[in-house]
Amino acid sequence: MTTDLYQLSMAAAYVAVGVPRRASFELFIRKMPKRRGYLIAAGLEQALEYLSALRFDADDIDFLRSLPMFQGAPAGFFEELARLRFTGNVSAAPEGTLIFANEPLLRVEAPIMEAQLAETYLLSTILFQTMIASKAARVAGAASGRPVVDFGTRRAHGPQAGVLAARAAHIGGCVGTSNVEAGRRFGVPVFGTMAHSFVSASRTEKEAFEQFMRVFPDNASLLVDTYNIREGVQNALSMGHGVKSVRIDSGDLQHESRSVREQLNAARRPDIKIIASGDLNECRIHKLIQNEAPIDIFGVGTELTTSRDEPSLSGVYKLISYERDGGRTVPAAKTSAGKRTYPYPKQVYRQSGSDGMFMRDVIALVDEKHKGEPLLEKVMENGERIHPPPPLELARNRAAEQLERLPCRYKCLQNAPEYPAYFSKKLEKARRKAESARLNGSD
Repeated sequence: MTTDLYQLSMAAAYVAVGVPRRASFELFIRKMPKRRGYLIAAGLEQALEYLSALRFDADDIDFLRSLPMFQGAPAGFFEELARLRFTGNVSAAPEGTLIFANEPLLRVEAPIMEAQLAETYLLSTILFQTMIASKAARVAGAASGRPVVDFGTRRAHGPQAGVLAARAAHIGGCVGTSNVEAGRRFGVPVFGTMAHSFVSASRTEKEAFEQFMRVFPDNASLLVDTYNIREGVQNALSMGHGVKSVRIDSGDLQHESRSVREQLNAARRPDIKIIASGDLNECRIHKLIQNEAPIDIFGVGTELTTSRDEPSLSGVYKLISYERDGGRTVPAAKTSAGKRTYPYPKQVYRQSGSDGMFMRDVIALVDEKHKGEPLLEKVMENGERIHPPPPLELARNRAAEQLERLPCRYKCLQNAPEYPAYFSKKLEKARRKAESARLNGSD
């Protein structure tokens, strides 16, 4: 039921005209965002979970019967919904794979009603997580090896968005999250410090630290900027060796982190880590690193979980072919200005140089052979998953390995050039032939 109404109205129309034929759809990013030189595929696991559980129960169908649009629903429509299960095949780029414009992240081949109904959910979960994983990779890259923790759930666009953002951010390079549910559900390492309210609820800052230390005597992280940062650090130092880190959440982080480090070093506590948070993003972190700010860990919230600078992706899910009577495959493609699509199922081949660095991608028909590594692999067959869910760390490691192989110029935070991804000659020919056939009214 997490779908757009028009998916169900089309389903009713398919039932009315008796169209059980199979069709193929592909999900891809139409155009790269201005501030992104690459994207990291994420969200596939939730997409496969959805398809595995796709069905309508009695309450769902009763609600649909009540809608004015379906008062004249064709005979057998609701019975068809009650029987519906996903029975198709899915091929996809594994999570953590670098993706560029026009390259399919996922392909669904199924009876057209099943494939059509899945569109809304697939776009939602894959585009959101891909957007966040890509943002996280930029943030983690700017930190130059220093850990980045996702602090963004409280600013996410809803609690579930916060959970999935934490998952995607871990794929993209964050070492962990403040979101406890993401830790339980996905195994993302969980981190936390303390809030200003805990300090404010005590008579003095020192008393607040003492109370906190009684609960966490060996592994405390203390927030030192509720009042005066210098005094906060002195109060933290008076707590003894159980203090493992201090957090600064306001002010000039460049200046304050240096001042804090000087205090810690003077007290012979270079072991205490400095955590910085407060409206951080990749550009601010990059500047702090360039200016040699002695910050050990970055906590990034709003900018990460909302991908504030590029908060959406121009992803689409388009019909690429379908079966006519007799099983003949017919190409499908849009020809409208600015929204042209390419017909038939595709594969993406990633070509590398002798040094192992990525050079270019070729987007080709699925039965073509090209040099390079094919990116899409079959993950569902006849509605069943081919392999059990892989560990999340596998996607995280894949993203890290592929980013290492992407030339630095495509990872620039500003004005990154477009990575070369070409359509094969056979695919271009197939597109022209399909467009010509459509203009002539034939297939």
